[in-house]
This record gives sequence, C-alpha cells and structure tokens, in this order.
Amino acid sequence: MAGQEGETGGGRAAHTGEPVWARELLDHLRPTGRDVRRVVAWLAETVNGTASLQDDTGTLVAGTRMPLDDRLVADLLAGRIASAATADEGSHLRLVRVEHPDQASAGVLTVARPTPFDRRSSDILTHTAQVLELLLRARETTAAGRRLKRATSDLRLAILQLLMVEDTVSARRVAAGLWPGLLDTDTACVYVLEGNAAEREWLVEECLGVTGDRALVVRCPAMDQHVIIVATGDAAGEALRSLVDRTPGTLLGGSSRQSLARTATAYGQAVSALAVARVRPDKSAVYAERNRPEHLMDPAALREWTARLLRPLDTLPHHTRAELLATTRLGLEFTAVSAAKILGVSRNTVRARMERVESLLRTDFTDLTVRATVHLALSTQVSLADGQDEPGGARQARARLGDLLAGPALGTWAQELLGRLDSDARDLRRTLLSWIAAGGNAERAAQTLAVHAQTVREHVRSAEPVLERRLIASGSDLYEVVLAHLAAGELDHPVLPRDDPGHSDSPVHG
Repeated sequence: MAGQEGETGGGRAAHTGEPVWARELLDHLRPTGRDVRRVVAWLAETVNGTASLQDDTGTLVAGTRMPLDDRLVADLLAGRIASAATADEGSHLRLVRVEHPDQASAGVLTVARPTPFDRRSSDILTHTAQVLELLLRARETTAAGRRLKRATSDLRLAILQLLMVEDTVSARRVAAGLWPGLLDTDTACVYVLEGNAAEREWLVEECLGVTGDRALVVRCPAMDQHVIIVATGDAAGEALRSLVDRTPGTLLGGSSRQSLARTATAYGQAVSALAVARVRPDKSAVYAERNRPEHLMDPAALREWTARLLRPLDTLPHHTRAELLATTRLGLEFTAVSAAKILGVSRNTVRARMERVESLLRTDFTDLTVRATVHLALSTQVSLADGQDEPGGARQARARLGDLLAGPALGTWAQELLGRLDSDARDLRRTLLSWIAAGGNAERAAQTLAVHAQTVREHVRSAEPVLERRLIASGSDLYEVVLAHLAAGELDHPVLPRDDPGHSDSPVHG
C-alpha cells in the first residue's frame, strides 16, 4: 500500500518525507534522550526482535545477551568484516561492528528476529549503529572531561597537602605543570569559603571563575561545606568577598599574609576568622593580628626554651622530623580525623605520629595544658631554622615555662582577656577554667561543678564571642586561652621533663 511505512513503494510519511522510525531514532540524540540502553531497547522493539550490544571484552553493555559465533565476533572486532548475517530455523541474526572512540577497540551490535530482514529493518539496524557510535563518542568525551576535572581537583589537593607539611619545593614543582607561576611567590593568604555542602561543586566553579589562575582552589577534604583558596595576589580576596555578597548563605574567612611554609598556620587563621564572619553584616572577616602570647614573651628565652623542648626530635632523620612536626601541628590544631583528611593519610597514621612525638617529649597530649604548651613551641619553631638559635646570637640562660609566663606584659594581657568574662552572672570564667582543667571534657567538668554537661557546653560557647576565640573546636584560639589561665596562675603548669633547665641533654632516640 502506497505511503505505508515499510513498503518498498512508499517507505516515507507523506507529511515529512522521512520514516517515522528515523524521527524516533533522531530523538535519541536529543540531550534528554542520550541513553545507549534505551536506544538498544528501541531497536529491538522497532524491528520486532531481540537486540544486544557488547564491548570488545564480551561484556554486555545493553540489551539481552544471546549466543554468538565466537569466530564471527572476533572478525568483527578485529575489523576484518563490518557486518555479518546468519540464519537457522526460526532465527535470523544480523551483527554490525560499532566503532568505539578508542580506535583500538569496538563493539558488536546484534539483532535477532524470527523473520528475515527486509530493507526497512536493515536500514534501521545500520542507522542505529551509527547513532550508537555517536552516543558512545559523546559519552566517552563526557567521561574524559569528568576524569580530567577529577584529576585536576586531585592535583590541587595534592599541592595543598604539600604546602601543609611545608614542602614548598615539591608544591611549586607540581603546580608548575598546570599553573605556571601560581606559587612563584614567598607569601600567600588562605581563605575558607563556607556554604551549603550540597552546593559545593557550584561554589568551587564560582571560585575558579572569579580567581582564574591566580589562586589554588581546593575542596576541603575535612569539611564538606568548605572550599579552601590559597591566593598569592590581593585581587583574589576582593573577588571572593564579591562572591559572598551575591551568594546568600555563604561565609568567608581569610588569613593574614603568611609565608608558603606557614600555609597550615594560615589555614587555621582562616577557619578562626569564620567565627567572626558569622556575626559580621557582610559575612566575611580576615584574621586580625592581635597580641599573641608568644609576642609578649622574651624572644631569646622563648627560642632557647623551644629548642630545648623539641631537641629530642633532632636525632631523627630530617624528613622524618619534618613529617612528625607537620603532622603534630595539624593534629593539635584540628582533630586527628580532620588532620588525616587534610594530609591525605589515615587517622591511625596521624595518631601514630603524634604518639611518637609524645613518647619523644615524654608527655601526654590528653592534657590541654600540655597541648597548649607544645603548640606554643611548635608555633615558635616555625620561625627558627631547624629549631636552633639564630646564628650569632648570645647564648641564653635556660628558662622554664614559668619564667616565660611570668612577664608583666603577658600577665596584663591574660588578666584583660579573662576579665572579659567577669561581667556575666553565669560565672563563665569558673566554668571555662573547670572545662579546661578537665581536658575539654564537658561531662567531667560538669561533675566538678555539680551542673549538667549541657550547661557546661552552653557556657563555653557563650564565652567564645566574649573572648573572640573559638573554644569548642581545638586549635590555636583555645590554646591562647589556656596559656592565659597559666599566666594568670589559675592552672598548674604542665609536666614537661625537658622544661627543667637541669635536664640532661643526652641524645634521645626514637
């Protein structure tokens, strides 16, 4: 009958000039219909048969598996033939080679039907094979794009992890391949952008867009809602603040400018600045350099005390010592789990390294006063060359921690800082002191104070905006407050064997 699809006399619809099946097949090339499995299923239904697509390894990609002649399939995959047909009682098969984007491999499209193939079904099979080749090529291009994007993201994280452990030479070497000149500087600022975790991919793309190749943009491995940006120029900060202005629900914390070797310190400052950003109208804040405890101590005595306290680590090979120091700094600044994610190692590795430092220093990191004191030494050590005194400096008399904390400037600072809590009728100062003495454990502090643990937590959180420091989360802010209590004489000094000026300097092996 003229005009009916499938007849030799009129295989085209009168109103369009093309077969209905062709329009249906083209629909599978639309962005919403690009699915290889749907195309193979459509093919089977349209030719009233069964269809399958397998790759060069014999893996079924789509459709229904059916028994095939291995030699025939091998010839198709090798390119010796482009198509083949077989028939036996009640079954007619057509096999077509489907080119793969990878020229070294191919697939086989097979159709089986109970009746012989006519011109219509042969045309449908041929054109479907062409459509499948297009879809496979598009899928491979998309997959390659995703792989490239993921690899680039992993590379950015690797660079950040190198900076976190102060390996700036390796970080520059890795960055030079994709972002020439990015780390050709001695200093940088670190920003942390906080937003909805579900929107982080979009935020990453926005950060990349506004900073271009002038910053290192990394998905924070520890916090799903954070994006870390290491910016070497000043323009990136302004661009990020503009992004926050037009993106509701986001916060931005920034560090002061630091050397690349102090990226971990800058990161801690940026996270600390987020606490201030939460209460700022513009939702952004930069870490304010303030009177830090170590700045109020005698610098020469502090250097000598730091070198003596950390001297047991000097017996280790350089790379081992650097690894232990970097891990311990991050482990004291954050949790072991977060430090592990930032460094790209297991949390057991972080704990093992910190336990080794504990053993070498013969102390206990579960004590908050010990953590604060060792953190003070590690922060000071960053500015020293391998923990040694500055060349040419006069030999200093040995000082104890108590001597460092006894200075009038530090005492005034401690009383001013803690005195901010005195006006609160809830006696936040007493709660905070008990909480610190209990190692930051709200339950133990609650037993001492005869209150509920939740009350302790609420009091500590209430002290944070008054002191302008994060306390619940471990880190430099908390350690400053601990040192303030030590300087004010409200806490006993920690037990540190090498804090004793008369301690033997015999080598310590780890």
